[in-house]
Amino acid sequence: MSKTTLSPIIAGTMNWGVWDKNLTSKEMENMIHVCVENKITSFDHADIYGSYTTEAGFGKGFASSKIAREKIQLISKCGIRMLSENRDNTIKHYDYSKSHIIQSVEQSLKNLQTDYLDVFLLHRPSPLMQADEIAEAVEKLKSEGKIIDFGLSNFTSSQTELIRQKTEISYNQVQFSATNFEPMLDGSFDYMQMHDIRPMSWNPLGCVFRKDIPQTHRLKKLLATLVSKYHLGSDTILLSWVLKHPSKVIPIAGTVNVARIQSLMKAVGLELEKEDWFAIWSESMGKDVP
Repeated sequence: MSKTTLSPIIAGTMNWGVWDKNLTSKEMENMIHVCVENKITSFDHADIYGSYTTEAGFGKGFASSKIAREKIQLISKCGIRMLSENRDNTIKHYDYSKSHIIQSVEQSLKNLQTDYLDVFLLHRPSPLMQADEIAEAVEKLKSEGKIIDFGLSNFTSSQTELIRQKTEISYNQVQFSATNFEPMLDGSFDYMQMHDIRPMSWNPLGCVFRKDIPQTHRLKKLLATLVSKYHLGSDTILLSWVLKHPSKVIPIAGTVNVARIQSLMKAVGLELEKEDWFAIWSESMGKDVP
């Protein structure tokens, strides 16, 4: 059972730094204020974002924001060791040794200028991960108050169960959207509901606005009709589709567009009619449900 209450939509910071928008710390400070003012109080990080630089930029922005720490929730991840001028790795690989997990969390705390992470996740599963060793690191970090809740990211149900046998799992962050809907069919969301694990969804808008393919053509045509019906934007409707799943998915929105951030929470208040929900899924598949 999670001890942390996250906002219904999470702000994803992956693109805030040098990987995309290249926001300055001052601009990050402004983005934090915009998010909080619009009731988006949870922020998703990973040690590797911005080639190991985005957390520190955010930390400076947050420190300058003067927002009380208890008003926001910070999420971060570790485990991917990537090639970077900021690290001495010789090949991209995964590392879930006890020492690396602890060192990564302590570095994230330093970068984010905070004493604790509300949620700490393992970024991607490794064939070499030792569940006992992971549990030892997690329990130590929890006992020291450095992390509140622990979870996973991109883990299958069996990989999750392997870790869950040794330590409590509160979250699993997976790819889920109207165009990437496998978690609701492959048993992932069923498993999470059975074990009180809350899903987070990265890329919750899927490829609707990124790819020019028959699937997105069909969805855009339907969305044009739904926009007229609900008087809300296509992105709001797609987020509402994600939110309607009974596993209580929390979407991670990566936008830094102020107008879009201001409209994100409208998805929480939108109750898509059941037939419209199925229409979106059907158009994504290109066929009716079985």
